[in-house]
Parts: sequence; C-alpha cells; structure tokens
Amino acid sequence: MGRRTITVHYVRAALAGARGLGIDTVPLLQRAGIPPLLLGDDRARVTPEQFAHLVRELHRATQDEFMGLSPSPSRPGTFAMMCYACVGCRDLGAVLERAARFYGLFPGGPDLALEQRDREAVFAVRNDLHGHAEGRFLAECMMLIWHRLASWLIGRRIPLRWAGFAYSAPPYAAEYGLMFGCPVRFGAGPAPMAAAGFDARWLAAPVVRDEDGLRELLRRAPAELLSRHEYGTTVAEQVRRAFLRALGEGRPARLPEAAQLAARLAVSPATLRRRLQEEGTSYQRLKDQVRREAALTGLTEGREPIAQLAARLGFSEDTAFHRAFRRWTGTTPGAYRLGLSGPCGGDVRGQES
Repeated sequence: MGRRTITVHYVRAALAGARGLGIDTVPLLQRAGIPPLLLGDDRARVTPEQFAHLVRELHRATQDEFMGLSPSPSRPGTFAMMCYACVGCRDLGAVLERAARFYGLFPGGPDLALEQRDREAVFAVRNDLHGHAEGRFLAECMMLIWHRLASWLIGRRIPLRWAGFAYSAPPYAAEYGLMFGCPVRFGAGPAPMAAAGFDARWLAAPVVRDEDGLRELLRRAPAELLSRHEYGTTVAEQVRRAFLRALGEGRPARLPEAAQLAARLAVSPATLRRRLQEEGTSYQRLKDQVRREAALTGLTEGREPIAQLAARLGFSEDTAFHRAFRRWTGTTPGAYRLGLSGPCGGDVRGQES
C-alpha cells in the first residue's frame, strides 16, 4: 500500500521511441494494464507495476533496451552483460568506472562519467541522447538505474546530495525530488546532461553481491530498479511513513493531524511546516499523495468496493473520496476502474461512477 505512483508524463515519454518507429502502442499499453486514454490527462498516474510492465513490453516491441529513444539502439542483453562485468569489482568506485567504460564501447550510446571533486563524487550522463525531451527521459532513467543498481551492489542505500539537469524545469518538476530523494536543480548548463553528487566515501564501499543474486535481480528487472524506495532521511519521508502506518492500522484509517506529527517529531507545528516547505512540500500535499497512491493501487490490484476503499483511506463519506480522486486524476474511481478492464482502456475522462 502507498507505493509511489508515476506521472503520465513518463508514460508518454517512454512510448515516444516506439511511436517514432511506427509501432502501435495501444496494445502495449493494454498489456501493461494502462488505459490508453489516460494519456490525455496530465493529472493521470500509473502504478510502478504498470510502468515496469510497459517498459518490458517496449523492450520486446523495439528489441532495444533504450526503447527507441536513442540514435543507436542497445541490443537486448547489453545491460545484463554490463552488470555481470561489474559484479566482480572490489568496490563501488570500480563499478562506476567499469560501467562508464562498458557503455563507451558503443558509439551513439550514453556518455557516462565518474568524477571526484574534493570530497564529493559525481556520476553524470554527459551527452544529449536525442536532442529533445525523450532523450532527456532516457538520461534520467540512466541516472535512476545506476543509483539503484549501485546501492544494490553494496547493500546500502546511497544518499544523494543533489541531482542536476542541463535543461529548464518541466511542468512536472516536483516529481524529480520524489524520484531522486534529494534537492534537484535545473538549467545547470550545457553539460553534463544529467548528474548527481554524493559523498565520495561511498566509492570505497565493497561490493557485497554475487552472480546468483544478480541473476535474481535481473529476473525481476526492470521493476526492481525502477521502483522508488523510501529514503527515510527527510522530514517529508518521516511524515509519509506516519501516514502509511496509519493506513495500515485501522479501518477506517485515522491519519494523524499536523499537530500530532509535530509532537512525534519533537518539533513545533510551525517548525514542521517550515521544514516541509524547505523540502518543497506540505502536510496536505503529502497526505494527498499517500491517499492518491493507495487509491490507485487499490483500484488497479483488487475488486474492493469503492465505498470500502474510501473508508479504508480515511474519508468520512464516498462523495468526499470521489471529489478528491477527481481532483487528483481528472476522473472518478469508478471510471478509472472501468478503464482498466475495458477492451480499449475505456474513456476514463467522460464516465461517471
């Protein structure tokens, strides 16, 4: 419950390469359980499982691990071979250097680099992979995957200090902080295309995984590497965890008020508000996010009656849940569920539950 959902903007970006190749993307969306007409609403979101399934479908349809988003395709199995080349490294620094050299063997692919600046290490995608928004999406995916793979290899979550991107902030810029778990800046200059900084001491962390564990990870890919794990180091994450615990403890759920959360964190309500504001969020925004994600997961994965789902999420009445869900997604809970099961995804914008 409460797993973070993914904005429809990333679904559109992931599909762009296949569309450029002339592939009909509607069947791919349907097999991933994503109603095609969701793509018409900027507020729509999908679950991590739906998105991971879509990526697998795109890999099969394009026969390209870059999903047709790069000028030079990456043949299936390339990423796995890079992982096998890295799993025997002694430490994280050697892993990142070897990964950069590996992809450097393929002209037109991502130009990866590891730099060390005093006590900070920076991993970067230095080239513009396609000259437009879809290439940016691929660079962002590369950054996410290297971070999660690196963390998995050393068995510890690597906290990022910052992430930076050469281009201006998109309309959905708030998503980036959730993805990378750190402050994000845009318009950082012409190069690198995307980069992230972390404490250089992590480069000496030993690799603790073996080939048996890697085979299991690759079997679950891309879901395991695309899923957004909790970082737990910010006030916002502590508030999110409190909401998630409350959703799991009772029916109906009783989500804690701001004053209660402040008391648990041993700060004043004003300090809690200020810290959340510094992290680019608020009590209400986090509450909405957790409820929205739990609602989408509930509608996608089960047949729980909508009235029961509303009560489980702490809404005092069905109408309040319907109003909130429409505000979050542009549609109603019933229309969203119907769109998931319809033969063509359904018109999730025009139906009422």
